[in-house]
Amino acid sequence: MNRGLIVSCQALPEEPLHSSFIMGRMAIAALQGGAVGIRANSTADIEEIKKHVDLPIIGIIKKEYPNIKPYITPTFAEVDALVKTGVEIIAVDATIDQEEEFLQSLFFKYPSQKFMADISTIEEGLRADQLGFDYIGTTLIGYTPQSKDVDKFEVLEQLIKECKHPVIAEGNFNTPEQAAKAIQLGAYAVVVGSAITRPQVVTKWFFDSVSKVL
Repeated sequence: MNRGLIVSCQALPEEPLHSSFIMGRMAIAALQGGAVGIRANSTADIEEIKKHVDLPIIGIIKKEYPNIKPYITPTFAEVDALVKTGVEIIAVDATIDQEEEFLQSLFFKYPSQKFMADISTIEEGLRADQLGFDYIGTTLIGYTPQSKDVDKFEVLEQLIKECKHPVIAEGNFNTPEQAAKAIQLGAYAVVVGSAITRPQVVTKWFFDSVSKVL
């Protein structure tokens, strides 16, 4: 994975652009715009994207289980499926909600696979770094109870200073200015999703702003 902009091409089943075909076209657009990598959800989307762009992919599978809080690649069932796609990097939930034993076992089962830790706090990021994750991502800041009042730039800056492994800025870096700031602070790369590939979200931002002055 080169340094720069990674574009997250995802659409959940309830979203209007949910389609592996559409995500493949999104990836082409990201490539044309200068992206150095893609983040994608599901084996179907990954396989479609790989047909069209020769960029490294951070692969995930979002799956909810009863009595399990993590939903980003939460078990080996999802990890195994992603490995079969040949995806370059697999991202997993590495917050305090995920058992350390599971995180450690990833490297024993797949020693040649690169893994990214999706975390939400400095402490979680440092744990992932010590466990040996190839990349530490700030993906879940603001999405966990322990990170509700956390400043993403403060977490990012601290992890960049203390982690041995590359830190990737992800999670609500919604403007070019914020993305550039992340790189200036020393982030290896920055992942942008909603602001690029979820038009219903961007439309809502504009709608809310316009509605205030109507």
